[in-house]
Amino acid sequence: MKRLAVIVLALAACTSSAPSVRPNGQLTGAVGPRQAVDMFLGAARAQDLQAMSVVWGTSKGPARDVVPRSQLEKRELVMQCYLSHDKFQILSETPGPGGSRIFGVSLVKGAMTRETTVQTVRGPSDRWYVQDVNLEPLKDLCASS
Repeated sequence: MKRLAVIVLALAACTSSAPSVRPNGQLTGAVGPRQAVDMFLGAARAQDLQAMSVVWGTSKGPARDVVPRSQLEKRELVMQCYLSHDKFQILSETPGPGGSRIFGVSLVKGAMTRETTVQTVRGPSDRWYVQDVNLEPLKDLCASS
C-alpha cells in the first residue's frame, strides 16, 4: 500500500510538456472533481485501462503523459484490483490542500462494503484528475477477486 502511495507521490513530482488532449482531440480529465471520481471508478469497474489513464493524474495533467506505458498499466492493474466493485456511492466532498477536493467513497462488492477517500486536483485546461486513492481500506476487495 505504502509503495503505491509513494508511486503516486512520485508521479506528482513529474512534469510533462505534452498537452492534455486525447489523440482524437478530446480533452483528458473531467469537467469537475466529482465527475473525475465517477469516470475513474467507472473505468476501474469496467477494467478499462485507457479510460483510467485519461482521468488519473496530477495538476500537470494525465498520468499517461508522464509515466511510461508499461509502468502506467502495471499501476492501473493494481488499482483496478483494489477498486473492484459492483457499485459505489460518493458520501462526502471536502476541500483539500492546494485547492484539491477529497471525496469519501463507499464501494460495494458482493456482501462487502468498504469506505475510502479519493483526492482530485485541477489540471491544465481547467480539467480535474484523480490524484490519489487511499487503497488500504480496500485490500480485502482485491483479495476476494
